[in-house]
Amino acid sequence: MGSVNRLIVIMLFTDVDLLDVTGPPEVFSLLRRETDDETGYQVVLAAETMDPVTTAAGVRVLPDTTFREVSGRAIDTLLVPGAVDVDDQRRVRALTDPAVVSWVKELAGRSRRVASVCVGAHLLAAAGLLDGKRATTHWSTAQQLAADHPAVEVDADPIFIREGAVWTGAGITACLDLSLALVAEDFGEAAALRVARQLVMYLKRPSGQSQFSVPIEPVSTTRRMDDLRHHISRHLDAPLTLADLAEYAHVSERQLTRIFRTELGVTPAAYVESARVEVARNQLETSDDTLERVASACGFGTVDTLIRAFRRRLDTTPTEYRSRFRHSV
Repeated sequence: MGSVNRLIVIMLFTDVDLLDVTGPPEVFSLLRRETDDETGYQVVLAAETMDPVTTAAGVRVLPDTTFREVSGRAIDTLLVPGAVDVDDQRRVRALTDPAVVSWVKELAGRSRRVASVCVGAHLLAAAGLLDGKRATTHWSTAQQLAADHPAVEVDADPIFIREGAVWTGAGITACLDLSLALVAEDFGEAAALRVARQLVMYLKRPSGQSQFSVPIEPVSTTRRMDDLRHHISRHLDAPLTLADLAEYAHVSERQLTRIFRTELGVTPAAYVESARVEVARNQLETSDDTLERVASACGFGTVDTLIRAFRRRLDTTPTEYRSRFRHSV
């Protein structure tokens, strides 16, 4: 395949949150490593001038280009991070420099897609890009966003929200979830999942609802635990009781429980249920199997048991989950 390099411009300005700037490039750089061709992104950091920019963390970052220079290029994705001011009472307020807002408006007009990270949503709103749209931001500034911009429908619950070609993300570490969602849109869920595994993080579903997130395989530190996890994944339709697993591992039930708590921080039963929910989730997304068949294949036995597990793990039902996340074919 020929290479496709989508230009991603990340805006830099004084007191910007450092992780908002450095997090997304980590996701995008891992994409090329996890694919078999040269497809990927070209990421540049743009600022008012080429002088170093001091972030909120005190770390100085060097721009690759200026706003004016990049305004003459076709931008695939404009990423807009944010900055805040914290007063003596620890009250947080998002900052919106008029000069930066002006450049957001200018560069957005050159971009196929625009995304804000954390309180960067305030800059998008000030540039008029969120009027009439549903948007999210960090929970600490959601009320400010709603008060300052009544034309924006603010929802502080989701990790990220997509409204056409405009995306908004909540929280600082949510920049990784947002970036994974952009990768999934451009190159597919499988590519995003491979990147997420390298980051050893949760893979957020496209809706951005945190409660619908399930963990990728926990990281274990011993070969014995790796063997146990693989045994469980291959035999989810078996009982997999504590006694069964202890016998397989040639340890006592008490010792097995201690191993799971030490290695993974959960009980054997909780891990097995989590693994079953993960497989059931994938079946609900990708097949038309009945709930009875899903419950049986994943080792839940009955639909009622499947439903209870989904309510515990995802705070929803299998039917509701499928209606929201079923992949189109």
